[in-house]
Amino acid sequence: MSKYEYIDSCKNDPAQINPVFKMCTWLTVSTSGFYHWLARPQSATAARRGALMARVRHFFEASHGTCGYRRIHADLAGEDTECSPELVRQIVREEHLIPCQPRPFRVTTQADAEAVAQMPGIKFVRDITYIHTWAGFIYLATVIDCCSKKVVGWSITDHMRAELVKDALKNAAQRR
Repeated sequence: MSKYEYIDSCKNDPAQINPVFKMCTWLTVSTSGFYHWLARPQSATAARRGALMARVRHFFEASHGTCGYRRIHADLAGEDTECSPELVRQIVREEHLIPCQPRPFRVTTQADAEAVAQMPGIKFVRDITYIHTWAGFIYLATVIDCCSKKVVGWSITDHMRAELVKDALKNAAQRR
């Protein structure tokens, strides 16, 4: 970034209280040189980059923010716009276009009609999960009532051995 670009970005900032002539003095450039730089016509490269930036933003928004620079480059190539993938990557970064990659919804368990209990305290299921903390992983074992679908017992520890499940079952028995 040139000194003139920096002054131009600062003079449009409402939090900036320094006038242009002070910024020019601090950066050892002339005020007249800054205003001459500001009035110059836009270069062909800058105009092409501005048009490309608009197309990149169009493709990004058309994909609802899910396309990355490779896909946008492929879309640009599909409409015969010549540019390199690295240029598209630079534009995506400059414009802060961060793609999100939604994952498909997956059902990991299949419902079983026999698993539903008619009364509380008849059928239980257990589950073990791990939780990432700053100190490492901790493991949580739960016992769930199939009728009310409430957690009736649980145990938490820093290892996944049989004692974890036994403690959860003991906890459920004490609470019921």
